[in-house]
Amino acid sequence: MPLIKAAAGVVNQTPMAWETNTANIIHAIEEARKQEITLLCLPELCITGYGCEDYFFAPDLAAQALQCLSEIVHVTGGMVVSVGLPLRHNNRLYNAACLIVNRQIAGFYCKHNLANNGIHYEARWFHAWPAGAVESIEVNQISYPIGDIVFDLAGNSSDGVRLAFEICEDAWVANRPGRRHYERGVDIILNPSASHFAFHKFLTRERLVIDGSRSFACSYIYTNLLGNEAGRAIYDGDAMIASNGELLVTSSRFSYQDFLITAAVIDTDFTRLSQVQNRSQLSKDRSWLVKARFDFPDIDPVPQQIAALEAFEKGGALKEEEFARAVCLALFDYLRKSRSNGFTISLSGGADSCACTALCGLMIRLADESIGLEAMKKKLSYIKGIQLAQTEDEIARVLIQNIYQGTKNSSEDTLESARSLAESIGSTFYNISINGLVENYIGLIEEQIGRKLTWEQDDIALQNIQARVRAPGVWLLTNLYNHLLLATSNRSEVAVGYATMDGDTSGSISPLAGIDKHYLRQWLRWLEITGCEVKGKHIQIEGLKKVNSLQPTAELRPLERNQTDEADLMPYDFLNDLERAAIRDKKSPTDAYKSIQVQYKNRYSDNQILSWTERFFRLWSRNQWKRERYAPSFHVDDLNLDPRSWCRFPILSGGFEKELEELREYAGGKAAQGGRKRIGF
Repeated sequence: MPLIKAAAGVVNQTPMAWETNTANIIHAIEEARKQEITLLCLPELCITGYGCEDYFFAPDLAAQALQCLSEIVHVTGGMVVSVGLPLRHNNRLYNAACLIVNRQIAGFYCKHNLANNGIHYEARWFHAWPAGAVESIEVNQISYPIGDIVFDLAGNSSDGVRLAFEICEDAWVANRPGRRHYERGVDIILNPSASHFAFHKFLTRERLVIDGSRSFACSYIYTNLLGNEAGRAIYDGDAMIASNGELLVTSSRFSYQDFLITAAVIDTDFTRLSQVQNRSQLSKDRSWLVKARFDFPDIDPVPQQIAALEAFEKGGALKEEEFARAVCLALFDYLRKSRSNGFTISLSGGADSCACTALCGLMIRLADESIGLEAMKKKLSYIKGIQLAQTEDEIARVLIQNIYQGTKNSSEDTLESARSLAESIGSTFYNISINGLVENYIGLIEEQIGRKLTWEQDDIALQNIQARVRAPGVWLLTNLYNHLLLATSNRSEVAVGYATMDGDTSGSISPLAGIDKHYLRQWLRWLEITGCEVKGKHIQIEGLKKVNSLQPTAELRPLERNQTDEADLMPYDFLNDLERAAIRDKKSPTDAYKSIQVQYKNRYSDNQILSWTERFFRLWSRNQWKRERYAPSFHVDDLNLDPRSWCRFPILSGGFEKELEELREYAGGKAAQGGRKRIGF
């Protein structure tokens, strides 16, 4: 049996960008041919893009996908290639993988298990194919097999090689199709996926692939999409090949390339040995077997293959590196796919706006590491201002602009924090005072209502007008240069509505809305002291030193009032843990209180924990309308609060009134019980 040089191909696609998507696929096939690869697996729904949403319902979408498939088929001479697309059959839409063998379609495998949790809504658009069912479909007046099929590729000089599929979610369920494939004597399982990024998720994928190859005595080829495809979900371009429980090769992640090829040589005799030694029975039914003629060429053996871990995975700061690389890639793709000329940030000198600015600066450095400055400028060729730039700082001056908008309540500390960060990454920096504008608005309203506004009576209104007055100026600056305005609210603020709508929430995208403030502050300290690993060196952003020394504050009250975020709300680490219990784990107020009380009993009093718990649930219920209006955010973990893709909640509700009353009764009973115990002693 010949050795087979196989590969997983990742591509950076855009929903319904037919020419670009097809070109990326064809270029990936051509690159694989240059590397003498004969078996190539490309990602799930890579022709259309995974994130087409309700446009999947349009008949034209599936028809356009078949036209693109015809173009792709013609460039597969001497190769076996799988490509993903939506396929209409008997007035049903299926998530399918087409296997192409030497310019001929061999058939279509359809996904059995649809992802329908979290950000996935596949059951809204697709039908799940029943296990064991095989039918035929007519495409361009030619009939092809469709369904739960295994492909047997045999040629004149080789025995048949059996290929089968698990499409993404198929591998994540207990009764995965691989079990049936094993009973059918499959040699190679292909897994084309569209698996969104989440922290450390690649480790779970790696286990699924390695365990699958071992349990099913096969070689397993896994590939994923790459980049910010449709706006919210990020794909890390994770790809790997395993054989008989050993990981042969794994890809680098978060690349800025249009496509990447990850190749290894697999030995079907080696995996068949495990099948021969196993005593389980093979399936006798053969209705699922589709034969196709293909001769895998003879190739020379290669030295033992061992998958190398990425450098940042060895460094002990995996989450910090993942956050930096995932969000920077998402920003870069959002920038070029929206054909915007850069990013504008209202830089207050606080943690959130500094994090947005630092990510933009880091994006340029990581793009340079991945593809080089010239390739980056080519990808952004429509931005004329960077085409003559020779350094990262020269590019940053065009792509990133910051504006500090101070009032009489702003401090020299935050101005210094903002200025030092902008200088350290090379961005353009502006400094204006909006105090006169604020006073004008206040004066106009005072004249109409016939009284002076005071901090004692009008605290929230006086705070919010400052935040809202900042929006028109930064939007004006943004529009002048066709930039994207970045909203700066984080997930902790999103949870409790600690943000001014049409003020600090103004923006095209909200890159921090998926991450909590407690972690964000840790990440900023890491970026200042340790730094992100770029080109084998750690890049620290020294301009973060000032912001990392400051206590988070909105600076909307007079300076003598010493306003801080945590005094307004609660400690950010406490808020984060309470949010996890209440929102992710769906615990009632009483159960959330019990859980958090155990965790923080040595730091805060029971009364303080009770007060913060009540405050959280009230603020959460009251502010769903704000969450509905936030700019799109990036998905990074299962704590996401985006109501359009992950965490739905009614805008109007009972506000947990009955549940909070039960909590007070429980806490009061516990306090009384504690008192009786002390008396007894």
